[in-house]
Amino acid sequence: MQQYSSLSEQNSQIDPRSTLLVTNQQIRAELWLERSLNQLQNRLNDCLHSALATNQLAAVSEADIFQTVVNELHNALNTTKVAIALIQPKQKTCKVSFVSPSPSRHSQPLLSDVMARTKKLHLRLKKVINIEDLQYLANLQPPVAWQLSGNSGAVIGWLLLATVPLSLTDESSEDTWATLTSQLMSRAAQSCSTAILQLRNIQSLQQRCYTLEGCNQELERINHLKNQFLANTSHEIRTPLSSIIGFTHLLLARGYVPTQERYQEYLNIIQSSGKHLLALINDILDLSKIEANQLEVHFETVNVPTLCQNVLALIKEKAANKGLKLYLDLDPRVTTLVADPLRLKQMLLNLLFNALKFTNQGSVGLQVTTNGLFVHFTVWDTGTGISQEHQAELFKPYFQIAQPATGHYEGTGLGLTVTQKLAELHGGQVEVESEVEKGSYFTIKLPSKQEEQSLIPPSSPLSSSSVPTNFPTSNSNILLVEDDPPNAQMIQTYLEKLGYHVTWVKNAADMWQALKHLHPAVIVMDIYLPDSNDLQLVQQLRKHQHYHMIPVVAQTAMAMKGDRETCIAAGVNDYISKPIDLPLLASIVSKYSKVGHRA
Repeated sequence: MQQYSSLSEQNSQIDPRSTLLVTNQQIRAELWLERSLNQLQNRLNDCLHSALATNQLAAVSEADIFQTVVNELHNALNTTKVAIALIQPKQKTCKVSFVSPSPSRHSQPLLSDVMARTKKLHLRLKKVINIEDLQYLANLQPPVAWQLSGNSGAVIGWLLLATVPLSLTDESSEDTWATLTSQLMSRAAQSCSTAILQLRNIQSLQQRCYTLEGCNQELERINHLKNQFLANTSHEIRTPLSSIIGFTHLLLARGYVPTQERYQEYLNIIQSSGKHLLALINDILDLSKIEANQLEVHFETVNVPTLCQNVLALIKEKAANKGLKLYLDLDPRVTTLVADPLRLKQMLLNLLFNALKFTNQGSVGLQVTTNGLFVHFTVWDTGTGISQEHQAELFKPYFQIAQPATGHYEGTGLGLTVTQKLAELHGGQVEVESEVEKGSYFTIKLPSKQEEQSLIPPSSPLSSSSVPTNFPTSNSNILLVEDDPPNAQMIQTYLEKLGYHVTWVKNAADMWQALKHLHPAVIVMDIYLPDSNDLQLVQQLRKHQHYHMIPVVAQTAMAMKGDRETCIAAGVNDYISKPIDLPLLASIVSKYSKVGHRA
């Protein structure tokens, strides 16, 4: 009992106020820690909410996150100096990029003390620190550096505690405050890393949204242009088709016998409408070829005055119908130019037809000048002119301006686009000057000289060393291999009108049968036949001991870059694309048969 009494007396001597004081200190310290972390997290959340709320990329940056962290830790640690050093790409160093405000004069240096055994480390903005030193600081007990992680756990920087306030160095609470400070810095580093990752995710999503929005807008614009193009093209194609079908139907109608003049007039309309339809299709195909880098440009020496006079002759009737005067102004110094004559003619016609379209009174002209390095072809008019807004869109595909007289769109909206691209293929460009209600000036600027290796003599034959050239002479027999009856009938009728004897077969099998009893001067062959494989039929002819010398003229719809070369390589002597230019076909056939003909 005495022992029990003694024990009770000893226990009764313990001061319960001391235990309560320790407990209160711990509670206050833990509350301080949670309050500080909550305050930091709230500030970081505000940054992230701002990033989500804004419609602008980079409205909230990683720098805002880092500066928020050092400021909040500075406030929580009673003016202790805090910093963030970021990894330098491709270097084994970090640079101090964010520092809290200067600490009070009561704070004590910390980093310089703990580094005394290695080197003095004075923390200041833009200070470069070796990563090995930072790892050393992170391994101290307690540490004074904490890693900041980015994507996939990669280290992007370090959170640094540079000073410690005197108020936290009381020996009675030093261990407690050191532990709490370390916990605060460690958890702050985690919160900072998490906020950086969340910000990057937000920015990535925003970037995708902006990209997607931009893509959607571009798709909408393209879709609008496509629909407009299809509508305009449908109208443009149907108009000449209506003339072709309508006048053909009229000529075929029972009981209708037109006069010779009417008959000729209707045929001229049908031919003109067909050519217009072909021009529309060529515009579309030309743009496709150019964009696919498949358009061929054949340079040769062009007689500029002759070409310009021929071009104006083609639009003379249309200008006269509108009561417009035509002018041609040629610089006497410009006599020849190295260019593709067909493409140059196409460019000039595109500009001249546009000038006529938008000019209802006054005149249209073509002026040719030179500055020595370039030849300028300027098409001018006294028409409605073009606004600055429309001038910025002129050379974009499918863009059109309504015709002033009707308010309707005419054409495909590809003429100027093709003209610009053709000029670029020649090493030149197209420029425009225009004023509303005063007229327009479109100038094609082409180099006066082209590289010699690009020149192709205009008379150079399309032949291959593997293709025979010693043809039989004065032979009027032609073998036509064509599976399409209307095309075959057209070619046969035209060539027979010129004095040739034409044998028509529909396929490869019939061709071999015909060759057994016929010795043609020329074989005019469609490349695509139902019973043969592209150009293999030509190759078979070249290998045959009896037929390998017969010239072959390929007539085909193959009209892309390289198609001509492919045909020549297979053994074809010459090449003509569909729709067939009958006078050109007659000229080619005459060259190989040596038989004169009436064009």
